Amino acid sequence: MDKIDRKIVNILQTNARASLKDLSKECFISSPAIAARISKLERSGIIKGYQADINLKKINFHVKAFIQVQLEPRQKKEFYPYIQNIPNVIECNCVTGDFSEVMEVVFPSTTDLDDFINDIQQRFGKTSTQIVFSTSVDHRGVQLSDPQE
Repeated sequence: MDKIDRKIVNILQTNARASLKDLSKECFISSPAIAARISKLERSGIIKGYQADINLKKINFHVKAFIQVQLEPRQKKEFYPYIQNIPNVIECNCVTGDFSEVMEVVFPSTTDLDDFINDIQQRFGKTSTQIVFSTSVDHRGVQLSDPQE
């Protein structure tokens, strides 16, 4: 990745709908050159996709929480397919520490969250949950800088 590629990635992380024309103005190269660079970034897997940033509260998902799950290594074969099929799980990570998985989840209510936690506990065991009161920094991209800076 060169300086122009990093600039393209930074702009697209802020606004995935930036036009080729706008990108070419910002990067001082032609629109076809921008399109070729974006295509190359997609093929290489640097750009994995494009998503709309949804206000979850506007679609009645008022509760966000982080749930940690303590799994035995043998349980992962069952846990991963199970969790993949739960649309309320917006992210799940294998981590170090006393708990082996941490999930970010959203639900319409605490009752729905409680039902999910009960199901996880019955299937897999111990959990620890933190309900989010507010978010000071929303999900955002990682701004790429020139390695020589």
